[in-house]
Amino acid sequence: MEISVLNQMNIELNIWVANLEAEKVQLEIQVADINADKTQKTQQISDLQTHLGALSASYFDLKKKLAEEFGNKFKSSVHNVNTGQSADQQLQIQKEMDGIANNWKIYNGVTHWLGLLDSPPSDFRTYINHYGEMAEATYDAYIKTPVSKNAGNCRFSRKNLFDRCGILRGRPLNQYKVTKYIYATSAVPVPGAFVTSSSTQAWSKKSNWIAFIAVATDEGKKVLGRRDIMIVWRGTVNPSDMVHDAELVKVSAKKIFGEMHLDNPKVHMGWYSIYTTSDPNTRYNQTSARDQALAEVKKLVDEYREEETSLTITGHSMGAVVGTLNAIDIVFNGINKQAVVPPRACLVTMFAFACPKVGDANFQKVFNSQTNLHCLRINNALDIVPKYPLVGYSDVGHELGIDTTKSTYLKTVGDPVSWHSMEGYMHGVAGTQGIKGGFKLEINRDLSLINKYSGTLKDEYGIPSSWWTEKHNGMVQNDNGNWELNDREVDDDQ
Repeated sequence: MEISVLNQMNIELNIWVANLEAEKVQLEIQVADINADKTQKTQQISDLQTHLGALSASYFDLKKKLAEEFGNKFKSSVHNVNTGQSADQQLQIQKEMDGIANNWKIYNGVTHWLGLLDSPPSDFRTYINHYGEMAEATYDAYIKTPVSKNAGNCRFSRKNLFDRCGILRGRPLNQYKVTKYIYATSAVPVPGAFVTSSSTQAWSKKSNWIAFIAVATDEGKKVLGRRDIMIVWRGTVNPSDMVHDAELVKVSAKKIFGEMHLDNPKVHMGWYSIYTTSDPNTRYNQTSARDQALAEVKKLVDEYREEETSLTITGHSMGAVVGTLNAIDIVFNGINKQAVVPPRACLVTMFAFACPKVGDANFQKVFNSQTNLHCLRINNALDIVPKYPLVGYSDVGHELGIDTTKSTYLKTVGDPVSWHSMEGYMHGVAGTQGIKGGFKLEINRDLSLINKYSGTLKDEYGIPSSWWTEKHNGMVQNDNGNWELNDREVDDDQ
């Protein structure tokens, strides 16, 4: 009985083992199928990856070719688009703009222009000429024809000033909004300062347009590196009048420095009068040029008090003198202080082209001792105006010397008029080589501008002499065929 039971158990065990073996075989078959499927899928993935890699390579090759083709087309055709400049010139301009935005404080004098004045870097030359063009615009816009009822006024409206003067196109730095025109009169005669209309319908018999104030737009702020408030003062009608003026009397600048200043700085009486004289019997000078300018600057400094802001003043000849008075006035009387916490003051910089000496040694002392005030005088070697007055006056700030007699683009060494001209100065800034000597244009300064009011550019360049003239001298033909003088734009708010 026991043997029989054991046999039965052995049979069942063998059957169970056999079943296990059969299940094992099935599992091995399933595993083999799975592995085969995995291998197939792995191969499919690998094939897809290879295909994707080939597509990617083709894509990047195509992208590279398109980029190269576009770049070549751009470089060969960019001079025909908007600016008339080659790709290399545009790259140079962009490099200069980047340098200006990053270095504007240095270029505005915080390091006293150390290392910059002997053969200046190209972006600094462009920066100086940026303000020079503003000074030149005051000549271009000034109506000098005595028979015009608008003689002594500005020809162009504020919104059109830059465009009409040709200083907007191709000039990324010149993105400003003109906010104010300034008018001046004088209590004493100042030869060459004003034009008086002979018309019985004269806009004014006593006042002349003397300056404009502008503020950088948002786009201008990006290029300039900050919000720039600019004050530009007009120069003389006839520069030779300045050196022939025998009236060299100095007066205490009490309206600037107060009644009790210990140093009692004194300045040229005529230029001080232009800056500070008011006349209640006039329409445009019930307040002085000084008061008009300070009020507008104060308003703009307050408007942009939360931003990094600069005050940059410029002018040529007489404009440089009045601008120098304006610069010290702003700083000495705290007009450049922004009402923020903690308190701060705007940097004030004067770029003075062909500037005569403004005041005595005490004026020099007070000017040069101010914080946040810097002055760069740009002087042409043979120009006699910056050497004037010869006795009893002192220069302020620092000097950048140029010498246009070394230019190979000019017919001759020139004459007193060409040595003093604003366009001649900008040509000199573009090419001066400092102590190295010689002359080489380091920036793209249009040569045709040299002949704007002269004929000193060599004839081989094909530019006519004195080509800047108002069309028909402002005469306009009306609907009935008659001609009349219409030489001034009117602002929208007038």
